[in-house]
Amino acid sequence: RAEDPQKMLNQLVADMQNQLVEAKKQVAISIADLKRLEKQRDEQVELTQEWERKAMLAVRAGDDNLAREALKRKAEHEAHAAEFIKQTQLQKEAVDKLKDQLRNLNDKIEEAKRKKNILIARQKRAEAQKAIQETLQGLSDTSAFDTFERMAQKVDQIEAESEAAVDLSNELTGDTLQQKFKALEASSTVGTDAALTELKIKMGLAPVPEAKALPSQAAQNESQASTASQPNTENRNG
Repeated sequence: RAEDPQKMLNQLVADMQNQLVEAKKQVAISIADLKRLEKQRDEQVELTQEWERKAMLAVRAGDDNLAREALKRKAEHEAHAAEFIKQTQLQKEAVDKLKDQLRNLNDKIEEAKRKKNILIARQKRAEAQKAIQETLQGLSDTSAFDTFERMAQKVDQIEAESEAAVDLSNELTGDTLQQKFKALEASSTVGTDAALTELKIKMGLAPVPEAKALPSQAAQNESQASTASQPNTENRNG
């Protein structure tokens, strides 16, 4: 079974996150140990100083034996303080190192997250391209296109047959003579009518139309008619 890169990457990042949580816990424990050592160091240093003060007090009192006992106790606490100072320094160095490792681990996880998103985007793009190529490869088979073309031709044939059936129905129904004259009237034009009239005139079967007066002659005739219609002013004056 093929692995799903997206699921694998998500799982890897989740594992890294869990490791980061555990690492933080370990660093926190180390820091707590450091604080405990620092506290014990400070306590031993304080006891060292206290027994030194007691030894001085015994010397002032003239009790050298008591002063010696106080100095012995001081030496014990001083040795303990020195050991705690050493352990505290070592623990501090370890904590600083762990903190650096924790920061590096966190940076690597953040980088892994960014790479994961990029890889997932690349995966999705590759899957989309693959699907497109498979679709195009399927369409490259000419049988689909041939079938499409055949269906188009079939639709054209059906339309032609339908139109032929309508024409035939019109021819076989109604008054055939009337349909012929309607067809004749539909095919005639104004130009055809004029040619027919001219032919009849030529054959003497139609009267010659009167010639229309020219515009200048029509204006002259109108002027003469107007003059004739005016009353004779000389006769009025007489």
